[in-house]
Amino acid sequence: MTDRMTPAGEHAISDTEREAFARLLGVCRRLRGPDGCPWDREQTLETMTPYLTEEAVESVEAIASGDAADSIEELGDLLFLAVFCLELAGERWGTGLAQALDRASDKLVRRHPHVYGGERVADGEAAFQQWQQIKQAEKAGRAEPVSLIGEVPRSLPALVAAFRVQEKAAAVGFDWPDADGPLAKVREEVGEVEATLPTATSAPRRTAEEIGDLLFATVNLARHLAIDPERELRMATHRFRSRFLHVEQRLAATGRTPRESTLAEMDELWDEAKRLAREEESR
Repeated sequence: MTDRMTPAGEHAISDTEREAFARLLGVCRRLRGPDGCPWDREQTLETMTPYLTEEAVESVEAIASGDAADSIEELGDLLFLAVFCLELAGERWGTGLAQALDRASDKLVRRHPHVYGGERVADGEAAFQQWQQIKQAEKAGRAEPVSLIGEVPRSLPALVAAFRVQEKAAAVGFDWPDADGPLAKVREEVGEVEATLPTATSAPRRTAEEIGDLLFATVNLARHLAIDPERELRMATHRFRSRFLHVEQRLAATGRTPRESTLAEMDELWDEAKRLAREEESR
């Protein structure tokens, strides 16, 4: 059942929001129209998927940067692409924007009985578990077997996919009660990686699998600590690049490159980069 009630008070849609969405939709339809842009008129759902992926990633990166203006801009671009693709879907199948919005609203109302019905939940974790249970019940009538943890898109970044699978497993009770469990698992997996090293050359597949298990366990530890592993790995990579650039620049000042210096020299400059960054952060 769709909740057709008009929201009141703080939940009402403002005239500014309504006008802004109407303007965006109008721009989208103008671009696809006879007097619009040739490139936009040539696009299909298939040709637009790379742009959806790109804009989604750019939105995530903007949010991670903490830049408000950049985040709003990238999320706006992502919204436009979603609207544009729904217009393409409407042209192809006859069901587009209105149907998609209604289906999304129906699903949200149906999966939030504690908001739109008489259910009660204790906290956010309980609400998430309820969502997963309702989702599973909706799929119960399918002919093919469906796992309690569902599926994740194959194109998701591996860290995100691992996080979501673990999150879904936790929602059905398959989880440690606290971070001690996953921390012990990380230590166990490190030991298993170490055990494969003597045969890593002759049996590389086993070492690779143990490395995969270690990464999966590390993601689980991050999840228990409410840390986004994708974001933190991205930030760690950024720090590495920044520090290595410092090493390169300091060596260049002496007329040398990393290949022309020793590891000990580079380690010293690396530590210097870390110290300078911490001093900058503390100001």
